[in-house]
Amino acid sequence: MRNVSRLFPLLPGIAMLTGCNHASQKNNGQNVQKPNIIYIFADDLGIGDLSCYGASKVSTPNIDRLAGQGVQFTNAYATSATSTPSRFGLLTGMYPWRQENTGIAPGNSELIIDTACVTMADMLKDAGYATGAVGKWHLGLGPKGGTDFNNQISPNAQSIGFDYEFIIPATVDRVPCVFVENGRVVNLDPNDPITVSYDHKVGDWPTGEENPELVKLKPSQGHNNTIINGIPRIGWMTGGKSALWQDEDIADIITDKARNFIASHQEEPFFLYMGTQDVHVPRIPHPRFAGKSGLGTRGDVILQLDWTIGEIMHTLDSLNIADNTILIFTSDNGPVIDDGYQDYAYENLNGHTPMGIYRGGKYSAYEAGTRIPFIIRWPAKIQPSKQQALFSQIDTYASLASLLNQPLRKGAAPDSQEHLDVLLGKNNTGREYVVQQNLNNTLAIVKGQWKYIEPSDGPAIEFWTKMELGNDKQPQLYDLSSDPSEKTNVAKSHPEIVKELSALLESVKEE
Repeated sequence: MRNVSRLFPLLPGIAMLTGCNHASQKNNGQNVQKPNIIYIFADDLGIGDLSCYGASKVSTPNIDRLAGQGVQFTNAYATSATSTPSRFGLLTGMYPWRQENTGIAPGNSELIIDTACVTMADMLKDAGYATGAVGKWHLGLGPKGGTDFNNQISPNAQSIGFDYEFIIPATVDRVPCVFVENGRVVNLDPNDPITVSYDHKVGDWPTGEENPELVKLKPSQGHNNTIINGIPRIGWMTGGKSALWQDEDIADIITDKARNFIASHQEEPFFLYMGTQDVHVPRIPHPRFAGKSGLGTRGDVILQLDWTIGEIMHTLDSLNIADNTILIFTSDNGPVIDDGYQDYAYENLNGHTPMGIYRGGKYSAYEAGTRIPFIIRWPAKIQPSKQQALFSQIDTYASLASLLNQPLRKGAAPDSQEHLDVLLGKNNTGREYVVQQNLNNTLAIVKGQWKYIEPSDGPAIEFWTKMELGNDKQPQLYDLSSDPSEKTNVAKSHPEIVKELSALLESVKEE
């Protein structure tokens, strides 16, 4: 799949699949048609990684343009500080900690969203949308007991509301290193079947532990199992050689799939859920971006991510459907610098601060774990603005349903709250509170100026990344209005606030 097909010149004849009814600008029907919806999840992108959020060492002109044309949030949160639960919360409208198997999923995990669950994609299909999922998935595939990658994979994304899927099963640092399209591994040779294990080595392919001389990107911790493209991964696999991706091409491939999906559905309302690989490890930029940021490969893949967003925006412009397309750009969780490979991310920061002013990062209960960039553009309806209201990604589901006057099915999106006017920048009175979740399922709650982190027996530091997790056996309370960096625990000085927020958090758990 190195030679990415370039279908972009043909785009005017196609359409995409993501969200709501949209009217093509060229037929002047926008005022009666539902908007298209595109939701783009960047991966491990920090609130300090974008120039529109104040980064000075790296430039993201396309994302900056998106922010300048839309509503840019400064107090938006993912539900969770890791990938799988964050994505689960968005698509189900339910806090992931309410379900047991929503931790970081291995590459051969079963589909963790029950097919009986009414997802955001289901809701949008009910509203008349074509729906598609492109890019990183990380929500499992197949039945309990593990995924069979050699036959039609079911259940898959199409089992929970998506008409089309072209996905990375888990993460790029986990096997299997293949794409899945509509339940089939792309380019798989049936005479070379795939075997995957997360318990023990399978087959005779080299591993980072046994054959370090074959590695082109050395692990800093973990990541020493099967070597694919010179990069050792998490987990073991053998077989499927013709289906293996080339890391340098991943951004191009999923961007092409997204653009073609948009083009092929331009005459109907569509919902596109797009998960980028960037800026997750392994950070392997295309040669167009390699060495261009001055911040090492982590900076280079930020440039690659900005290019991806620019390509999606250019596609909408070329098809003349940008005005009536809602484009949301955000991150699944906060940033991490060294996340398993010796890519010299720390050494190449050069003053860049992915976490901004905030404490912690990916995996953490502190602010940088879940406070994320969040931008929404809808030129036909949204006036550009900065939005300081409290907002959670989990509320996207109910807010879009409200926009479309689409009734929620019974039991759907139990934790999603309708905050449509906040989402559209028409109101700055946001959520009463936001609940956060770290790697160890420790919960925190932000309400007004206060943030409370519940007591936890979990480790203070994540073993591999050395990230502060925010776990402490004592309750923690921070005044974010005067201490946004969470330097001073004031729990003992404000026992009444601790009692109030502890009780509120417990009531949320019991709902």
